Amino acid sequence: MSEQTYTIKMAIFAYLEFLILPVIILFFIVLRCYSRKNKDLPWNWPIIGMLPMILTNWHRLADRCTEILESSGGTFTLKGFWFVNMDLIITSDPANVHHILSSNFSMYPKGVEWKKRFDVFGSGLINSDFEEWKNRKVFFRGYLSHQRFHELLPKIFEDSMKNKLIPSLEHVSKQDIPVDFASLLKGHIFYISCRFATGCDACSSFPVSFHENIFPNAIANACEAIFARHLFPESIWKLQKWLGIGKEGKLRDARITIDNVLAEQISLKRKEMSDRMAEEDIDFNALELHLIGHRLLGPLSVSNSLIRDNMLALMFGTQDTTSTALSWFFWLLSRHPAVENRIREEIQEYFPENGETKWLAYGAKELDKLVYLHAALCETLRLFPPVPFQTRTPLQNDTLPSGYRVNQGQNILICTYAMGRMTSVWGEDCREFNPERWITHDGGIKHEPAHKFFAFNAGPRICPGKDLGFTLMKAIASTIIHNYHVQVVENHVVTPKSSIILHMKHGLMVTVKKRWP
Repeated sequence: MSEQTYTIKMAIFAYLEFLILPVIILFFIVLRCYSRKNKDLPWNWPIIGMLPMILTNWHRLADRCTEILESSGGTFTLKGFWFVNMDLIITSDPANVHHILSSNFSMYPKGVEWKKRFDVFGSGLINSDFEEWKNRKVFFRGYLSHQRFHELLPKIFEDSMKNKLIPSLEHVSKQDIPVDFASLLKGHIFYISCRFATGCDACSSFPVSFHENIFPNAIANACEAIFARHLFPESIWKLQKWLGIGKEGKLRDARITIDNVLAEQISLKRKEMSDRMAEEDIDFNALELHLIGHRLLGPLSVSNSLIRDNMLALMFGTQDTTSTALSWFFWLLSRHPAVENRIREEIQEYFPENGETKWLAYGAKELDKLVYLHAALCETLRLFPPVPFQTRTPLQNDTLPSGYRVNQGQNILICTYAMGRMTSVWGEDCREFNPERWITHDGGIKHEPAHKFFAFNAGPRICPGKDLGFTLMKAIASTIIHNYHVQVVENHVVTPKSSIILHMKHGLMVTVKKRWP
Protein backbone atom coordinates (compact mmCIF):
# COMPACT_ATOMS: atom_id res chain seq x y z
CA MET A 1 0.00 0.00 0.00
CA SER A 2 1.46 3.36 -1.00
CA GLU A 3 2.16 5.93 1.64
CA GLN A 4 -0.26 8.35 -0.01
CA THR A 5 -3.12 5.77 0.02
CA TYR A 6 -2.38 4.97 3.67
CA THR A 7 -2.48 8.65 4.55
CA ILE A 8 -5.84 9.08 2.77
CA LYS A 9 -7.35 6.05 4.60
CA MET A 10 -6.15 7.31 7.96
CA ALA A 11 -7.64 10.71 7.23
CA ILE A 12 -10.97 9.05 6.33
CA PHE A 13 -10.88 6.98 9.56
CA ALA A 14 -10.11 10.08 11.62
CA TYR A 15 -12.94 11.96 9.96
CA LEU A 16 -15.38 9.11 10.58
CA GLU A 17 -14.21 8.85 14.19
CA PHE A 18 -14.79 12.58 14.58
CA LEU A 19 -18.37 12.12 13.33
CA ILE A 20 -19.18 8.81 15.02
CA LEU A 21 -17.78 9.45 18.51
CA PRO A 22 -20.26 12.23 19.39
CA VAL A 23 -23.10 10.05 18.00
CA ILE A 24 -21.99 7.16 20.23
CA ILE A 25 -21.76 9.44 23.28
CA LEU A 26 -25.20 10.90 22.51
CA PHE A 27 -26.61 7.38 22.07
CA PHE A 28 -25.40 6.31 25.52
CA ILE A 29 -26.71 9.52 27.12
CA VAL A 30 -30.16 8.97 25.58
CA LEU A 31 -30.05 5.29 26.54
CA ARG A 32 -29.21 6.18 30.13
CA CYS A 33 -31.89 8.83 30.21
CA TYR A 34 -34.59 6.39 29.06
CA SER A 35 -33.37 3.66 31.39
CA ARG A 36 -33.85 5.81 34.51
CA LYS A 37 -36.38 4.60 37.03
CA ASN A 38 -38.07 7.98 37.23
CA LYS A 39 -38.16 9.59 33.79
CA ASP A 40 -39.88 12.70 35.17
CA LEU A 41 -36.73 13.75 37.02
CA PRO A 42 -34.58 16.30 35.16
CA TRP A 43 -31.42 15.04 33.47
CA ASN A 44 -28.23 15.45 35.50
CA TRP A 45 -25.70 16.68 32.95
CA PRO A 46 -21.94 16.34 33.45
CA ILE A 47 -20.33 19.40 35.09
CA ILE A 48 -23.40 21.68 34.86
CA GLY A 49 -25.84 19.34 36.65
CA MET A 50 -29.50 20.31 36.19
CA LEU A 51 -28.80 23.89 35.08
CA PRO A 52 -30.45 23.35 31.65
CA MET A 53 -33.70 22.41 33.39
CA ILE A 54 -33.50 25.55 35.54
CA LEU A 55 -32.87 27.84 32.57
CA THR A 56 -35.52 26.32 30.30
CA ASN A 57 -38.10 26.46 33.09
CA TRP A 58 -37.11 29.81 34.59
CA HIS A 59 -40.53 31.26 33.71
CA ARG A 60 -42.33 28.43 35.59
CA LEU A 61 -39.75 27.12 38.02
CA ALA A 62 -42.17 26.67 40.94
CA ASP A 63 -44.52 24.60 38.78
CA ARG A 64 -41.66 22.50 37.39
CA CYS A 65 -40.42 21.77 40.93
CA THR A 66 -43.97 20.78 41.85
CA GLU A 67 -44.12 18.31 38.95
CA ILE A 68 -40.79 16.76 39.94
CA LEU A 69 -41.74 16.54 43.62
CA GLU A 70 -45.08 14.95 42.77
CA SER A 71 -43.38 12.25 40.69
CA SER A 72 -40.51 11.69 43.13
CA GLY A 73 -42.58 11.17 46.28
CA GLY A 74 -42.05 14.63 47.73
CA THR A 75 -38.25 14.88 47.85
CA PHE A 76 -35.43 14.99 45.28
CA THR A 77 -31.86 16.26 44.92
CA LEU A 78 -31.28 19.17 42.55
CA LYS A 79 -27.79 18.87 41.12
CA GLY A 80 -25.91 22.12 40.54
CA PHE A 81 -22.44 22.89 39.23
CA TRP A 82 -20.29 20.00 40.44
CA PHE A 83 -17.26 22.20 41.23
CA VAL A 84 -19.04 24.63 43.56
CA ASN A 85 -21.03 22.18 45.73
CA MET A 86 -24.48 23.57 44.85
CA ASP A 87 -26.54 20.39 45.28
CA LEU A 88 -29.89 21.08 46.96
CA ILE A 89 -32.28 18.69 48.61
CA ILE A 90 -35.77 19.93 47.72
CA THR A 91 -38.76 18.66 49.70
CA SER A 92 -42.49 19.16 50.06
CA ASP A 93 -42.97 16.27 52.49
CA PRO A 94 -44.79 17.45 55.66
CA ALA A 95 -42.93 14.84 57.74
CA ASN A 96 -39.61 16.31 56.61
CA VAL A 97 -40.85 19.84 57.32
CA HIS A 98 -41.91 18.87 60.85
CA HIS A 99 -38.54 17.16 61.40
CA ILE A 100 -36.58 20.22 60.23
CA LEU A 101 -38.60 23.09 61.68
CA SER A 102 -40.04 21.58 64.87
CA SER A 103 -38.54 18.32 66.14
CA ASN A 104 -34.95 19.30 65.31
CA PHE A 105 -35.33 23.07 65.13
CA SER A 106 -31.99 23.90 66.80
CA MET A 107 -30.08 21.71 64.35
CA TYR A 108 -31.48 23.44 61.24
CA PRO A 109 -30.77 27.19 61.39
CA LYS A 110 -31.07 29.48 58.40
CA GLY A 111 -27.30 29.58 58.36
CA VAL A 112 -24.50 31.73 57.01
CA GLU A 113 -25.43 31.18 53.35
CA TRP A 114 -28.96 32.47 54.00
CA LYS A 115 -27.66 35.64 55.64
CA LYS A 116 -25.23 36.16 52.77
CA ARG A 117 -27.98 35.91 50.16
CA PHE A 118 -30.46 38.01 52.15
CA ASP A 119 -27.88 40.63 53.17
CA VAL A 120 -30.21 43.52 52.21
CA PHE A 121 -32.30 42.65 55.30
CA GLY A 122 -29.33 43.12 57.65
CA SER A 123 -29.45 41.46 61.08
CA GLY A 124 -33.18 41.69 61.76
CA LEU A 125 -35.66 38.94 62.52
CA ILE A 126 -35.60 37.59 58.94
CA ASN A 127 -31.87 36.81 58.98
CA SER A 128 -31.04 36.01 62.59
CA ASP A 129 -30.47 32.64 64.29
CA PHE A 130 -30.01 31.28 67.82
CA GLU A 131 -29.83 33.86 70.66
CA GLU A 132 -29.90 36.79 68.26
CA TRP A 133 -33.16 35.48 66.79
CA LYS A 134 -34.66 34.92 70.24
CA ASN A 135 -33.90 38.51 71.19
CA ARG A 136 -35.48 39.84 67.98
CA LYS A 137 -38.54 37.62 68.47
CA VAL A 138 -39.15 39.01 71.98
CA PHE A 139 -39.83 42.44 70.54
CA PHE A 140 -41.94 41.43 67.53
CA ARG A 141 -44.17 39.06 69.49
CA GLY A 142 -44.55 41.56 72.31
CA TYR A 143 -45.32 44.45 69.98
CA LEU A 144 -47.85 42.63 67.79
CA SER A 145 -49.70 41.14 70.76
CA HIS A 146 -49.67 44.27 72.95
CA GLN A 147 -53.02 45.65 74.08
CA ARG A 148 -52.21 49.16 72.88
CA PHE A 149 -51.35 47.85 69.41
CA HIS A 150 -54.74 46.15 69.14
CA GLU A 151 -56.50 49.24 70.46
CA LEU A 152 -54.94 51.23 67.62
CA LEU A 153 -55.76 48.69 64.87
CA PRO A 154 -59.38 49.80 64.21
CA LYS A 155 -58.22 53.40 63.90
CA ILE A 156 -55.39 52.45 61.51
CA PHE A 157 -57.79 50.36 59.40
CA GLU A 158 -60.40 53.10 59.28
CA ASP A 159 -57.85 55.78 58.36
CA SER A 160 -56.38 53.58 55.64
CA MET A 161 -59.84 52.93 54.18
CA LYS A 162 -60.81 56.62 54.22
CA ASN A 163 -57.49 58.05 53.05
CA LYS A 164 -56.16 55.40 50.74
CA LEU A 165 -58.24 52.39 49.66
CA ILE A 166 -61.70 53.90 49.08
CA PRO A 167 -60.40 57.03 47.24
CA SER A 168 -58.26 54.81 44.98
CA LEU A 169 -61.15 52.47 44.19
CA GLU A 170 -63.55 55.37 43.63
CA HIS A 171 -61.10 56.94 41.20
CA VAL A 172 -60.49 53.82 39.10
CA SER A 173 -64.19 52.91 39.04
CA LYS A 174 -65.08 56.37 37.68
CA GLN A 175 -62.30 56.24 35.11
CA ASP A 176 -63.60 52.85 33.90
CA ILE A 177 -60.18 51.82 32.58
CA PRO A 178 -58.01 48.81 33.48
CA VAL A 179 -55.76 49.22 36.49
CA ASP A 180 -53.02 47.08 37.99
CA PHE A 181 -54.84 45.84 41.08
CA ALA A 182 -51.68 44.23 42.50
CA SER A 183 -49.98 47.65 42.56
CA LEU A 184 -53.07 49.29 44.02
CA LEU A 185 -53.17 46.77 46.88
CA LYS A 186 -49.45 47.11 47.43
CA GLY A 187 -49.75 50.89 47.76
CA HIS A 188 -52.63 50.60 50.23
CA ILE A 189 -50.88 48.06 52.43
CA PHE A 190 -47.66 50.07 52.29
CA TYR A 191 -49.66 52.85 53.94
CA ILE A 192 -50.66 50.46 56.74
CA SER A 193 -47.14 49.05 57.12
CA CYS A 194 -45.80 52.60 57.59
CA ARG A 195 -48.29 53.19 60.38
CA PHE A 196 -47.24 49.95 62.11
CA ALA A 197 -43.52 50.55 61.72
CA THR A 198 -43.09 54.31 62.08
CA GLY A 199 -46.46 55.76 63.07
CA CYS A 200 -46.19 58.03 60.03
CA ASP A 201 -48.92 58.68 57.48
CA ALA A 202 -47.25 57.55 54.26
CA CYS A 203 -49.45 59.86 52.19
CA SER A 204 -48.08 62.94 53.95
CA SER A 205 -44.55 61.65 54.60
CA PHE A 206 -43.68 60.90 50.97
CA PRO A 207 -44.81 62.20 47.59
CA VAL A 208 -47.57 59.94 46.24
CA SER A 209 -45.50 58.72 43.27
CA PHE A 210 -42.61 57.91 45.60
CA HIS A 211 -44.27 55.75 48.20
CA GLU A 212 -46.51 53.92 45.71
CA ASN A 213 -43.76 52.95 43.31
CA ILE A 214 -40.14 53.41 44.29
CA PHE A 215 -40.02 51.69 47.68
CA PRO A 216 -42.18 48.66 46.72
CA ASN A 217 -40.28 48.33 43.43
CA ALA A 218 -37.00 48.37 45.31
CA ILE A 219 -38.22 45.51 47.50
CA ALA A 220 -39.40 43.59 44.42
CA ASN A 221 -36.01 44.00 42.68
CA ALA A 222 -34.21 42.86 45.82
CA CYS A 223 -36.42 39.75 46.02
CA GLU A 224 -35.67 38.76 42.42
CA ALA A 225 -31.92 39.13 42.95
CA ILE A 226 -32.04 37.03 46.12
CA PHE A 227 -33.90 34.31 44.20
CA ALA A 228 -31.18 34.23 41.52
CA ARG A 229 -28.53 33.92 44.24
CA HIS A 230 -30.06 30.59 45.25
CA LEU A 231 -29.65 29.09 41.79
CA PHE A 232 -26.29 30.35 40.54
CA PRO A 233 -22.77 30.03 41.98
CA GLU A 234 -21.71 32.70 44.44
CA SER A 235 -18.78 33.61 42.18
CA ILE A 236 -21.20 34.60 39.40
CA TRP A 237 -23.46 36.83 41.44
CA LYS A 238 -20.52 38.33 43.31
CA LEU A 239 -18.95 39.25 39.95
CA GLN A 240 -22.23 40.85 38.92
CA LYS A 241 -22.29 42.68 42.23
CA TRP A 242 -18.74 43.98 41.72
CA LEU A 243 -19.55 45.10 38.15
CA GLY A 244 -22.93 46.52 39.20
CA ILE A 245 -24.79 44.74 36.40
CA GLY A 246 -27.80 42.46 36.00
CA LYS A 247 -29.97 41.67 38.99
CA GLU A 248 -27.12 42.53 41.34
CA GLY A 249 -27.01 46.03 39.89
CA LYS A 250 -30.75 46.37 40.58
CA LEU A 251 -30.21 45.02 44.09
CA ARG A 252 -27.53 47.66 44.75
CA ASP A 253 -29.91 50.43 43.66
CA ALA A 254 -32.72 48.86 45.68
CA ARG A 255 -30.61 48.85 48.82
CA ILE A 256 -29.77 52.53 48.36
CA THR A 257 -33.49 53.35 48.06
CA ILE A 258 -34.43 51.25 51.09
CA ASP A 259 -31.65 52.73 53.21
CA ASN A 260 -32.53 56.29 52.22
CA VAL A 261 -36.26 55.90 52.95
CA LEU A 262 -35.69 54.29 56.35
CA ALA A 263 -32.92 56.72 57.33
CA GLU A 264 -35.22 59.64 56.51
CA GLN A 265 -38.04 58.16 58.61
CA ILE A 266 -35.72 57.57 61.58
CA SER A 267 -34.41 61.13 61.31
CA LEU A 268 -37.91 62.63 61.10
CA LYS A 269 -39.07 60.63 64.09
CA ARG A 270 -36.05 61.70 66.19
CA LYS A 271 -36.79 65.34 65.40
CA GLU A 272 -40.50 64.93 66.14
CA MET A 273 -39.75 63.35 69.51
CA SER A 274 -37.24 66.03 70.47
CA ASP A 275 -39.83 68.73 69.75
CA ARG A 276 -42.44 67.20 72.03
CA MET A 277 -43.21 68.28 75.53
CA ALA A 278 -41.64 65.97 78.13
CA GLU A 279 -44.97 65.00 79.65
CA GLU A 280 -46.45 63.80 76.38
CA ASP A 281 -47.06 60.08 76.04
CA ILE A 282 -45.27 58.20 73.30
CA ASP A 283 -47.02 56.98 70.16
CA PHE A 284 -47.24 53.22 70.13
CA ASN A 285 -45.31 52.31 66.97
CA ALA A 286 -42.22 50.18 66.45
CA LEU A 287 -39.84 53.01 65.58
CA GLU A 288 -40.67 55.13 68.59
CA LEU A 289 -40.39 52.13 70.92
CA HIS A 290 -36.89 51.53 69.57
CA LEU A 291 -35.84 55.14 69.97
CA ILE A 292 -36.86 55.29 73.63
CA GLY A 293 -35.46 51.81 74.42
CA HIS A 294 -38.84 50.45 75.49
CA ARG A 295 -38.92 47.40 77.78
CA LEU A 296 -40.50 45.37 74.95
CA LEU A 297 -37.08 45.34 73.32
CA GLY A 298 -35.76 43.13 76.10
CA PRO A 299 -31.97 42.83 76.19
CA LEU A 300 -31.42 44.36 72.75
CA SER A 301 -28.70 46.93 72.36
CA VAL A 302 -30.41 49.38 70.02
CA SER A 303 -28.35 50.89 67.20
CA ASN A 304 -29.35 52.74 64.02
CA SER A 305 -28.59 49.63 61.95
CA LEU A 306 -30.82 47.45 64.16
CA ILE A 307 -33.63 50.02 63.99
CA ARG A 308 -33.30 50.02 60.20
CA ASP A 309 -33.33 46.21 60.00
CA ASN A 310 -36.33 45.79 62.31
CA MET A 311 -38.35 48.49 60.52
CA LEU A 312 -37.62 46.82 57.18
CA ALA A 313 -38.61 43.39 58.52
CA LEU A 314 -41.92 44.74 59.82
CA MET A 315 -42.76 46.68 56.65
CA PHE A 316 -41.71 43.84 54.34
CA GLY A 317 -43.58 41.26 56.40
CA THR A 318 -46.74 43.37 56.35
CA GLN A 319 -46.76 44.78 52.84
CA ASP A 320 -45.31 42.22 50.44
CA THR A 321 -46.84 39.07 51.85
CA THR A 322 -50.31 40.55 52.42
CA SER A 323 -50.60 42.37 49.09
CA THR A 324 -49.33 39.30 47.22
CA ALA A 325 -51.85 37.00 48.92
CA LEU A 326 -54.73 39.39 48.20
CA SER A 327 -53.70 39.76 44.55
CA TRP A 328 -53.95 35.99 44.05
CA PHE A 329 -57.18 35.94 46.08
CA PHE A 330 -58.94 38.40 43.78
CA TRP A 331 -57.62 36.61 40.70
CA LEU A 332 -59.10 33.35 42.00
CA LEU A 333 -62.42 35.06 42.80
CA SER A 334 -62.63 36.33 39.22
CA ARG A 335 -62.37 32.69 38.07
CA HIS A 336 -64.85 31.43 40.68
CA PRO A 337 -67.77 33.93 40.83
CA ALA A 338 -69.85 31.55 42.97
CA VAL A 339 -67.25 31.87 45.75
CA GLU A 340 -67.36 35.66 45.53
CA ASN A 341 -71.16 35.64 45.70
CA ARG A 342 -71.13 33.43 48.77
CA ILE A 343 -68.64 35.74 50.52
CA ARG A 344 -70.82 38.74 49.68
CA GLU A 345 -73.88 36.96 51.07
CA GLU A 346 -71.96 36.15 54.25
CA ILE A 347 -71.06 39.83 54.71
CA GLN A 348 -74.69 40.84 54.26
CA GLU A 349 -75.84 38.11 56.64
CA TYR A 350 -73.63 39.15 59.53
CA PHE A 351 -73.60 42.91 58.92
CA PRO A 352 -77.00 43.67 57.31
CA GLU A 353 -77.34 47.00 59.05
CA ASN A 354 -74.49 48.47 57.01
CA GLY A 355 -76.44 48.56 53.77
CA GLU A 356 -74.37 50.74 51.47
CA THR A 357 -71.61 51.58 53.90
CA LYS A 358 -68.42 52.47 52.07
CA TRP A 359 -66.07 50.64 54.38
CA LEU A 360 -66.24 47.98 57.04
CA ALA A 361 -63.84 49.10 59.76
CA TYR A 362 -64.37 46.19 62.13
CA GLY A 363 -62.04 44.66 64.66
CA ALA A 364 -60.76 41.10 64.71
CA LYS A 365 -63.72 39.74 66.71
CA GLU A 366 -66.27 41.03 64.21
CA LEU A 367 -64.25 39.81 61.23
CA ASP A 368 -63.97 36.34 62.77
CA LYS A 369 -67.66 35.85 61.94
CA LEU A 370 -66.74 35.75 58.24
CA VAL A 371 -65.88 32.04 58.20
CA TYR A 372 -66.29 31.44 54.47
CA LEU A 373 -64.09 34.46 53.67
CA HIS A 374 -61.45 33.07 56.04
CA ALA A 375 -61.71 29.68 54.31
CA ALA A 376 -61.29 31.25 50.87
CA LEU A 377 -58.18 33.09 52.06
CA CYS A 378 -56.74 29.85 53.49
CA GLU A 379 -57.36 28.15 50.15
CA THR A 380 -55.59 31.01 48.36
CA LEU A 381 -52.59 30.73 50.68
CA ARG A 382 -52.48 26.97 50.15
CA LEU A 383 -52.27 27.34 46.36
CA PHE A 384 -50.31 30.60 46.23
CA PRO A 385 -48.23 31.05 49.40
CA PRO A 386 -46.54 34.49 49.34
CA VAL A 387 -43.19 32.90 50.27
CA PRO A 388 -42.85 29.99 47.78
CA PHE A 389 -39.79 28.39 49.36
CA GLN A 390 -37.46 28.45 52.37
CA THR A 391 -34.00 27.02 52.96
CA ARG A 392 -32.31 25.52 56.01
CA THR A 393 -28.78 24.24 56.62
CA PRO A 394 -28.10 21.34 59.04
CA LEU A 395 -25.32 21.68 61.61
CA GLN A 396 -24.54 17.96 61.36
CA ASN A 397 -25.26 14.91 59.23
CA ASP A 398 -28.84 13.73 59.47
CA THR A 399 -31.45 11.46 57.86
CA LEU A 400 -34.85 12.89 56.98
CA PRO A 401 -38.05 10.89 57.67
CA SER A 402 -38.34 10.35 53.90
CA GLY A 403 -35.03 8.46 54.04
CA TYR A 404 -32.84 11.09 52.40
CA ARG A 405 -29.35 11.46 53.87
CA VAL A 406 -28.41 15.08 54.57
CA ASN A 407 -24.81 16.17 54.97
CA GLN A 408 -23.64 18.88 57.34
CA GLY A 409 -23.80 22.25 55.61
CA GLN A 410 -25.95 20.98 52.72
CA ASN A 411 -28.84 23.30 51.85
CA ILE A 412 -32.39 21.97 52.10
CA LEU A 413 -35.09 23.82 50.21
CA ILE A 414 -38.67 23.50 51.45
CA CYS A 415 -40.95 24.19 48.47
CA THR A 416 -44.00 25.80 50.05
CA TYR A 417 -45.62 26.30 46.65
CA ALA A 418 -45.45 22.57 45.93
CA MET A 419 -46.69 21.55 49.40
CA GLY A 420 -50.19 22.85 48.64
CA ARG A 421 -50.29 20.93 45.34
CA MET A 422 -49.32 17.42 46.45
CA THR A 423 -52.01 14.77 45.93
CA SER A 424 -50.42 12.75 48.75
CA VAL A 425 -51.04 15.67 51.14
CA TRP A 426 -54.28 17.32 49.95
CA GLY A 427 -55.97 14.66 47.82
CA GLU A 428 -56.79 14.30 44.13
CA ASP A 429 -58.48 17.71 44.00
CA CYS A 430 -55.38 19.50 45.34
CA ARG A 431 -55.15 21.79 42.26
CA GLU A 432 -58.74 22.98 42.64
CA PHE A 433 -59.79 26.15 44.46
CA ASN A 434 -62.20 24.75 47.04
CA PRO A 435 -62.78 26.87 50.19
CA GLU A 436 -65.12 24.19 51.56
CA ARG A 437 -62.11 22.00 52.40
CA TRP A 438 -61.40 24.45 55.27
CA ILE A 439 -64.88 24.32 56.84
CA THR A 440 -65.77 21.77 59.53
CA HIS A 441 -69.07 19.90 59.81
CA ASP A 442 -70.28 22.37 62.45
CA GLY A 443 -69.48 25.40 60.30
CA GLY A 444 -66.16 26.43 61.85
CA ILE A 445 -62.67 26.73 60.39
CA LYS A 446 -60.70 23.52 60.00
CA HIS A 447 -57.20 24.00 61.41
CA GLU A 448 -54.42 22.12 59.62
CA PRO A 449 -51.00 21.58 61.24
CA ALA A 450 -48.42 24.20 60.26
CA HIS A 451 -46.07 21.62 58.71
CA LYS A 452 -48.87 20.78 56.25
CA PHE A 453 -50.32 24.28 55.72
CA PHE A 454 -46.96 26.03 55.56
CA ALA A 455 -47.94 29.54 54.43
CA PHE A 456 -46.96 31.04 57.81
CA ASN A 457 -43.91 28.84 58.51
CA ALA A 458 -43.92 26.22 61.29
CA GLY A 459 -42.36 25.42 64.64
CA PRO A 460 -40.75 28.12 66.80
CA ARG A 461 -40.31 30.38 63.77
CA ILE A 462 -44.00 30.46 62.88
CA CYS A 463 -44.95 33.97 61.75
CA PRO A 464 -45.70 36.20 64.77
CA GLY A 465 -48.06 38.25 62.60
CA LYS A 466 -50.24 35.35 61.41
CA ASP A 467 -53.41 36.49 63.21
CA LEU A 468 -52.79 40.10 62.25
CA GLY A 469 -52.32 39.03 58.63
CA PHE A 470 -55.69 37.30 58.53
CA THR A 471 -57.39 40.29 60.18
CA LEU A 472 -55.81 42.67 57.68
CA MET A 473 -56.71 40.50 54.66
CA LYS A 474 -60.29 40.05 55.83
CA ALA A 475 -60.75 43.77 56.51
CA ILE A 476 -59.51 44.73 53.05
CA ALA A 477 -61.21 41.90 51.16
CA SER A 478 -64.60 42.41 52.84
CA THR A 479 -64.53 46.14 52.12
CA ILE A 480 -63.74 45.62 48.45
CA ILE A 481 -66.18 42.74 47.90
CA HIS A 482 -68.98 44.59 49.72
CA ASN A 483 -68.61 47.75 47.65
CA TYR A 484 -67.10 46.78 44.29
CA HIS A 485 -66.89 44.09 41.66
CA VAL A 486 -63.34 43.39 40.49
CA GLN A 487 -63.02 41.69 37.09
CA VAL A 488 -59.72 40.58 35.57
CA VAL A 489 -59.18 41.90 32.05
CA GLU A 490 -59.87 39.23 29.43
CA ASN A 491 -56.74 37.48 28.09
CA HIS A 492 -54.52 39.10 30.73
CA VAL A 493 -51.68 36.67 31.46
CA VAL A 494 -51.29 35.93 35.16
CA THR A 495 -48.14 34.05 36.12
CA PRO A 496 -45.74 34.12 39.12
CA LYS A 497 -42.42 35.91 39.04
CA SER A 498 -39.22 34.01 39.71
CA SER A 499 -38.66 35.58 43.09
CA ILE A 500 -38.54 34.84 46.82
CA ILE A 501 -42.04 36.39 46.97
CA LEU A 502 -44.78 35.08 44.69
CA HIS A 503 -45.41 38.41 42.96
CA MET A 504 -47.39 38.42 39.73
CA LYS A 505 -45.02 38.87 36.81
CA HIS A 506 -47.35 41.11 34.78
CA GLY A 507 -49.41 42.49 37.65
CA LEU A 508 -53.18 41.98 37.83
CA MET A 509 -54.99 44.13 35.29
CA VAL A 510 -58.63 44.54 36.28
CA THR A 511 -61.66 46.75 35.87
CA VAL A 512 -63.42 47.92 39.03
CA LYS A 513 -67.19 48.45 39.06
CA LYS A 514 -68.98 50.20 41.91
CA ARG A 515 -71.87 48.22 43.42
CA TRP A 516 -73.68 51.15 45.00
CA PRO A 517 -75.01 54.33 43.28
